[in-house]
Amino acid sequence: MAKSKRPRGQKSQGKKAGPQPAAVARQRASPRGPLMLWGLHPVRAALANPQRRILAGWTAGPAPADLADTGAAGRRTGWETVTAAQLAARLPDGAVHQGIAVAAEPLPRVSLDTVLEAGPAGPLVVLDRVTDPQNVGAILRSCAVFGASALIATDRHAPPESGALAKAAAGALEIVPWVRVANLARALARIREAGRWVAGLDGGANATIGSGGPAAGYTGMALVLGAEGAGLRRLTRENCDILVRIPMAYANKEESGNFIDSLNVSNAAAVALYELCRDRTVI
Repeated sequence: MAKSKRPRGQKSQGKKAGPQPAAVARQRASPRGPLMLWGLHPVRAALANPQRRILAGWTAGPAPADLADTGAAGRRTGWETVTAAQLAARLPDGAVHQGIAVAAEPLPRVSLDTVLEAGPAGPLVVLDRVTDPQNVGAILRSCAVFGASALIATDRHAPPESGALAKAAAGALEIVPWVRVANLARALARIREAGRWVAGLDGGANATIGSGGPAAGYTGMALVLGAEGAGLRRLTRENCDILVRIPMAYANKEESGNFIDSLNVSNAAAVALYELCRDRTVI
């Protein structure tokens, strides 16, 4: 049932081309160790992000001309030109590298208080045990498109920063602040104390997103999404001011015979963020 509460407070095999940086070799040993980023959009965004430390870079053939438009051409000093096969050998099997990759340090941590103190420039997106890097990357991309001010997830039960996640995010990893917290329930309580409404996306809710109610028009609200199947956990639900759902074409599958009654979490995030952005007074 929807509820409403006022917030508290308003490998590959093969020879590697060139020397293998020691930092890259260590990346599997530590979740916060250096990582590989590949593909045009992730690499272009990484080069344009002054907070991203680039350790080394490789291109299969000449570097794309539009990389000079990032204003970070100097960060490509000393890059190696290799064959496509040599570049693929540095990356996970099946990585679509588009002829370019970099080794880089993880981005600096961002605190929840820093995001809250910056003010409600856009909605917050909160993930409750969403573990698939492709989904998280796609959600980051939607956050960038629809103007979300940050993505919030837990340290555990969430994917680490990685090349696969960055590829799915198509550059948004460098744009949207990603806050990692130890305890999601406490983080939601802190968001509410800062004066923001918290809306949990739940398929069984009575209210539909965008249908009005206490959260309608509230600047900078937080949207909480749960893992597929499990949904929102009890403590997460209890720390939401309202539960809302995305309306489906056939709400009752037993009557309609339609057994497609849910969306992938990244698709649900995109639909919900669009609805919040449709009325610009919300964000």
